[in-house]
Amino acid sequence: MGNRLNHLWRWCGTAFSFAVFGLGGLLLPLLALPLLCLVSVRNHRRERRAQQVIHYAFKSYIWMMKSLGVLTYEVSGLEKLADARLVVANHPSLIDVIFLVSMIPNANCVVKGKLLRNPFMRGPIRVAGYVANEEAEAVINAANEAVEKGHALIIFPEGTRTTPDKPVLMKRGVANVAVRCGLDITPVVIECNPTTLTKQDRWYQVPARQVHFRLEIRDPIDVSPYMNEVAPSKGARMLTRHLNNYFNTELSLHEQPAP
Repeated sequence: MGNRLNHLWRWCGTAFSFAVFGLGGLLLPLLALPLLCLVSVRNHRRERRAQQVIHYAFKSYIWMMKSLGVLTYEVSGLEKLADARLVVANHPSLIDVIFLVSMIPNANCVVKGKLLRNPFMRGPIRVAGYVANEEAEAVINAANEAVEKGHALIIFPEGTRTTPDKPVLMKRGVANVAVRCGLDITPVVIECNPTTLTKQDRWYQVPARQVHFRLEIRDPIDVSPYMNEVAPSKGARMLTRHLNNYFNTELSLHEQPAP
């Protein structure tokens, strides 16, 4: 009986959390972000303030889900995000980006271009200066401009959520950005146990036990070896292979039982 009640409570908490997120997605473009356009004359100031608004909104959202008992989480190496310019993470769950933005006040996300056609997402994306992932050269130019403004780029190189129990497979876009813009990579290894909100899951498929997220911010990856004495395209291929090996090795190490 206790397990059933606990599961019912977490199901209700999950439903409430999704309702709050949907309401926030509706109100943020209608209220907070237009106000920023009025009080901030310069574009870069609007972007920074919009990023901070989204940061604190996501931070409150994570706190709410934890308080409701929907999930627990632990973060290690948080101080390494202070000077990060390019944050790269694996993508096991729908809410990974919420965790990362809640930890980075100046976060700038590379988002799918189709989100610009979403009436609820278009406003926040444009005002916060997020980079739309459409034409490759335009993405690199936009990423470089964002970093010059002091933004920290967040990219999920897989392009979609990881399939549980399958190897991480990074696309070459993030390596092109890193090599062409000369940005060291701050890797974040994310684990979610049990799995939830994968590409195959619906929100109402709440796991039998409470979900625990583990986020480890690792030491930066120096990209200079992939820039020196090699063409950018070759360097990007080499870096992509390294990232695939890096994340798959780290994730498999965590799955081994303790001695």
